[in-house]
Amino acid sequence: MFGCDDAVFVSLSRLNLKVKQGVKSRTQNSVVSHKSQALYYSLSLSNFVSSESELLVKMARNEEKAQSMLNRYITLKAEEKKKPKERRPFLASECRDLAEADKWRQQIMREIGRKVAEIQNEGLGEHRLRDLNDEINKLIREKSHWERRIVELGGPNYAKHSAKMTDLEGNIVDVPNPSGRGPGYRYFGAAKKLPGVRELFEKPPELRKRRTRYDIYKRIDASYYGYRDDEDGVLDRVEGPAEERRRVEAVDEWRRLEEVRREAKKAVKSGEVVSVVKEVLFEGMEEEVEEEERQKRAKLDKEEMERVGRREFVVHVPLPDDKEIERMVLEKKKIELLSKYVSEGLLEEQSEAKTMLNIQR
Repeated sequence: MFGCDDAVFVSLSRLNLKVKQGVKSRTQNSVVSHKSQALYYSLSLSNFVSSESELLVKMARNEEKAQSMLNRYITLKAEEKKKPKERRPFLASECRDLAEADKWRQQIMREIGRKVAEIQNEGLGEHRLRDLNDEINKLIREKSHWERRIVELGGPNYAKHSAKMTDLEGNIVDVPNPSGRGPGYRYFGAAKKLPGVRELFEKPPELRKRRTRYDIYKRIDASYYGYRDDEDGVLDRVEGPAEERRRVEAVDEWRRLEEVRREAKKAVKSGEVVSVVKEVLFEGMEEEVEEEERQKRAKLDKEEMERVGRREFVVHVPLPDDKEIERMVLEKKKIELLSKYVSEGLLEEQSEAKTMLNIQR
């Protein structure tokens, strides 16, 4: 086997030999013209270059083949030294080693992460997204089996710290979903936006509850009825002058009426009564008379209500019981029979005898 440096050395030595042979032939054949010699040398050089290039290509290809075969041989030997590739057990209960169970769980986690990253692409199509989502859910169920197996073998409980299911806005939702795909079925990535799936994550609109009269009255306080209008003092400042003016006017009017009433009384007592004074007097006393009449009517109404109440109370008398009713019916029947077969004179004598003997029956 020649190396690359050996091939170049051989090519250069052959080229030098050809040149020497050309010089020797030129000295022997001196009759050849200069033009013919140049053509001869050019043809010889071109033939040499082509032949040497073919040789170099053949040697390079053989070296590449040998190199590729060597690489394959080394790779094959390395694979032979490796242990055979292990497959994950179909059932988690078949695993008896805690480290192996943890390794298979980590493998499932990597597969889930790879598929979740792939399902984020919305351009995969609906069918591919649904298939990926089904595969992820299958791996999640398998992961739960391995987590339970790890707990059985004495390992940590990974299910306590598992991630929560979220909707499109990042809110935590309850699992299982109302999707009809069985308990615990989840949607990931672009699968949440598929037709028929987006509606599962949308919350129904909240119905506005009509307020009842009780709810309305619960919000009513003293401010609603105006009891706190004068707490800030604004009402006193606004209505104070008008209130003072009305008070002064009312006092002046009262004093005027009192003066007129006193003069009218004096005129009545002295006998000098003027019609105008009587009108003023009656006008002033009108309100007092109406108030007295109103009080009299209220007193009469109260007495009437008490009298009606006493009369109604008499109605509530104790009713006779069953034995008393039977006795009264029996007495009535006896009287009817005696009236049929006994004369009135005999009945009178019988009643007198009972009275004399103090018989109540």
